[in-house]
This record gives sequence, structure tokens and C-alpha cells, in this order.
Amino acid sequence: MDGGLTEEQALLKDSVERFIERDYPFDQRRDLAAGEEGFGRAVWARFAEFGWLAAPLPEAHGGLGGTPVEVAILMEAFGRGLVLEPYLSTVILGGGLLSLAGSDAQKAALLPPLAEGKLLLAFAYAEPQSRYNPGDVETRAEPRGDAYLLNGRKSVVFHAATADKLIVSARTAGAARDAAGIGLFLVDREAEGLALRAYPTVDGLRAAELRLEDVTVDGGAAVGEAGGALPIIEQVLDRATIAVCAEAVGTMGALLEATRAYLETRTQFGVPIGSFQVLQHRVVDMFMAYELSRALVYRAAAAAEDAADRAAAASAAKVQVGKAGRMIGQAAIQLHGGMGMTEELAIGHHFKRLSMIGALFGDTDHHLRRFAALRRVS
Repeated sequence: MDGGLTEEQALLKDSVERFIERDYPFDQRRDLAAGEEGFGRAVWARFAEFGWLAAPLPEAHGGLGGTPVEVAILMEAFGRGLVLEPYLSTVILGGGLLSLAGSDAQKAALLPPLAEGKLLLAFAYAEPQSRYNPGDVETRAEPRGDAYLLNGRKSVVFHAATADKLIVSARTAGAARDAAGIGLFLVDREAEGLALRAYPTVDGLRAAELRLEDVTVDGGAAVGEAGGALPIIEQVLDRATIAVCAEAVGTMGALLEATRAYLETRTQFGVPIGSFQVLQHRVVDMFMAYELSRALVYRAAAAAEDAADRAAAASAAKVQVGKAGRMIGQAAIQLHGGMGMTEELAIGHHFKRLSMIGALFGDTDHHLRRFAALRRVS
């Protein structure tokens, strides 16, 4: 895949990998995860300085106009470093929604500070009953003159407690699972009537449950066409799915490298255990699964702007990454022995992140069914 990158993409790859290797050590990551916010504001400022926050945003509003391939390059490196910073929630989800559906005024007001690292966003779309269906929305948005009154609950909203603004999906019309009638609304995190319960996730990140009780937002807070947000949400979630698949590829690559290094240094019967043929076969299986995953993810990234192919490509990548991530993660733990699950070693943390990614935006079974349905339609 690296041979297919442009010169600019190759330079981006080199720079982000160099940063992760030199400036984002595992010990620092562990300290950040234990901190109050769960990530580093100083690290986020450096992301902005390097232009990584602006990479996928439109040039007209402070961005660099990058493609999903540039996002995949960044996310793969972030996966290697187990990056905690809210790139997914702020740039890919929040920035993606504003870029596609925001008004000119919203883009002009919000995207430049986002690119500068001065604005954090979170996307509240999942609900307790919705599982993997973003169109299953019971949260209501009732018009009140020139404003809207929001009531409902949202689940597993990543980085909600540190976001400056939330983008909330809410139903303006229709029944809970109707495709039509869903809108998007900007809500200040400190808005009256918004209750937030934050908690750490198993992989060291932060999320929150939200309850909205008569939260009032003005008409200018509506993002996009009233009642027509579901296609935009699905498009952004497909791009986010591809992005976390790229992150998983980086995580799998780190596990593969660490496991190979361990097998070359751990000795048994006076020889490195990596010389045992059965263990060599295990590493080859891990390598093949990793390479296939990486190829599918970059193929999906290249197709992410093609409306006819995006959804199927995202689901295909998610299925492969889900299977490969489970196999590689379990093999790495087993080959490291009991030390593989200690807090001091990065192996277990990579495994936890792979487990979380496996369920994020739909698990393997969900995307396998979705891929089959999409191919029947086409």
C-alpha cells in the first residue's frame, strides 16, 4: 500500500509515525489515561500545529481538504501509539457532520477553531435501545417558535465530558425507527437541562450517558435539513468506521512487531522460542491477517467518497478487521504468556482497544449482514 501513496501522503505518514515513536511513549499514554480528562491538551495543541486537525476539513473553512486516505494514514499511526486524544469524536464525527450538513454560518464559526485545536466536539447519536441502528431515535426535538425543545437519552457518547459542544440527533417527526424525521442539533455542554454521567471505557478512553430534559436550542442550532439527517449520519459513520479500522490496523501492527521481538529474545531450552516452527507458523498467520486487513482498509478509504461503494467497502473492512483483530490480539496475549495482560506492558492495552473497535459502529456479525444486504441490492 505504501507504494500507492502520493508524495504528500508519504510525508504525512513519516511525520505522524515519527511523532508517535518519539513523542508519544506508552508510559506517557498511561499517565494521560489516568488523568482527569483522559487525554493531553498539550498533545492536542501539537496535533493542531502539525495540521492534523485540519487535514479532512474543507479548505474554505480553515481545513486542508484532505481525503479519507489521509485520515487512514493518521489513524493507523494513532493505533500504533494507542492515542487517547479525541480525534475521532471531534474531527471525524463532529467535523464531518458540520462539513457535510452545516450551514455556511456554522462552518465559518466552528470549523476554523476546530482546526486550531480550540473547539472540541462530541456526537450523540446512539441510544439505549438503538444498538447499531442510527435511525432508531426516540429523543425528540419539538419546535417552540424559533427554537427547539430536546428531550431524551443518549448512550456511549465518546469524550462528551470534555467537549465544548455536542451534536445531538433527535426526532422532529415520525415513529422511533422511521428513516425520515431525524434532525441534528448543536447543544452546549453546559446547557440547562443536560445531565451527563461520564465514565472510563475498558480501553482507557472516556464516554458518557446523556439525559436531555427540556433542553432549549435556538433555530440556528439545527444542523442541516430538518428531518433529513439520517443519510448524512450514515455517511459520516461509514467514514468513521473506515477510520477506526485503520486505527485497528495500526494496533495490530504494533502487536505483531512486539510479539516477533519477544519471540526473538525469550529463550527456552537454551534457544529463542521464535526458532520453534509451530510459533513461526502462528506469527505468519498473524502477519497474513494484518496485511489483508491493511489492504482492505486502504481500499475502503479510497472508496469512501464514492456514494455507490462507500457503505459496502466500510462493512467489508470492518468484517475483516473484526476477525483479524480478535485473532492477532489473542495470539499476541498467548505468545507473551501471563505478562501479556499486565498493566505495565502495552500488549494488553492494545488488545483492549481492538476489542472496543470490534464493537464500535457495529460488530462483525452486523457488518457481515449489512454487506450481504448491500450486495444483494446492487
